[in-house]
Amino acid sequence: MPTTTAAIIVAAGRGTRAGGGVPKQWRALAGRRVADWTIDRFQGQVDHIVLVLSPEDDAAWADFRDTDLILASGGSDRAGSVRNGLQALAGHGVDKVLVHDVARPCVSAQIIGDILSALDTHQAAAPGLAVTDALWLGDDATVTGTQDRTGLYAAQTPQGFRYEAITAAHAAHPGGAADDVEVARAAGLDVAIVPGDADNIKITRPEDFARAERIMGTDMDVRLGNGYDVHRFGDGDHVILCGVQVPHDRGLQGHSDADVGMHAVTDAIYGALAQGDIGQHFPPSDPQWKGAASEIFLRHAVELAGQMGYRVSNVDCTLVCEYPKIGPHAPAMREEMARIMDLRADQVSVKATTSERLGFTGRSEGIASLATACLVKA
Repeated sequence: MPTTTAAIIVAAGRGTRAGGGVPKQWRALAGRRVADWTIDRFQGQVDHIVLVLSPEDDAAWADFRDTDLILASGGSDRAGSVRNGLQALAGHGVDKVLVHDVARPCVSAQIIGDILSALDTHQAAAPGLAVTDALWLGDDATVTGTQDRTGLYAAQTPQGFRYEAITAAHAAHPGGAADDVEVARAAGLDVAIVPGDADNIKITRPEDFARAERIMGTDMDVRLGNGYDVHRFGDGDHVILCGVQVPHDRGLQGHSDADVGMHAVTDAIYGALAQGDIGQHFPPSDPQWKGAASEIFLRHAVELAGQMGYRVSNVDCTLVCEYPKIGPHAPAMREEMARIMDLRADQVSVKATTSERLGFTGRSEGIASLATACLVKA
């Protein structure tokens, strides 16, 4: 039976030490909010993501309400927030759950995978960095003694657990724990230590934002790809564009279903990977692809990206035609493309323009599409 995994991202804190006038998870980091980076690190790594939000963060609730994330309300303290996140997963058949601080946006896929793997043989596992620096005791900015560092580790997240075990541990704990490992140990669970990562920093102070941006700058492998496709009109009473059937007095001709928008996006992903185009992977000379749904091609491109260690960050698709009118159908197109690529709708753009009645699109002889895809190293 396949294992079901989940991550709880705790984002209900106020983060006042980081400055900026707003909670640190909503501050900008390398062009996006801290929370957006953190959430993306778990996309495609687990089956479910729970985002725990403060009841006071009305804007955040609105931003994430129409996404695939499971939302939970924060508690009076961190432990309460985690308990609420665990409760939000009830009924989802979760076997393994990771609990992660939203303020750690540089967590690697390696750590996430290592923790999940460790849970195959342990009830709990967490990343830790062995302390290598000398440790002092101090008072009033003066060294008053030293501390033996033997056997000491700096704790990180995500901390992973068997779902039923950590849920029971939280229910029995009186409160006041520093983290979920303390809760687990109080319940008698052995916690395996998985090697941590010095880049998996927790943003706490104002200067940590610059450090996180430096880490992202050296760690980020971003690829861009462009796609272009054209299909002529022929007989028919509808067209399929970005996976949505749109009524029209003509159809589009092609070897497959002639979804010109989805073809352009697919080629953009292949292009970013330097892996040719649709024709290379699905030759039109092969009869098995005659009339095939273009979803097959797009899924293949996304899966190939994953096999090569990349994830799709966002796509932008422009449809060029005089008719049919795209605007009324664009939201449904975004939702369908997002579903196929396992993205949020806000990671998919579908828009349209005319060619001012110039050229073949202006003469309503067909539809063209241009697309750009951004891929990021997972």
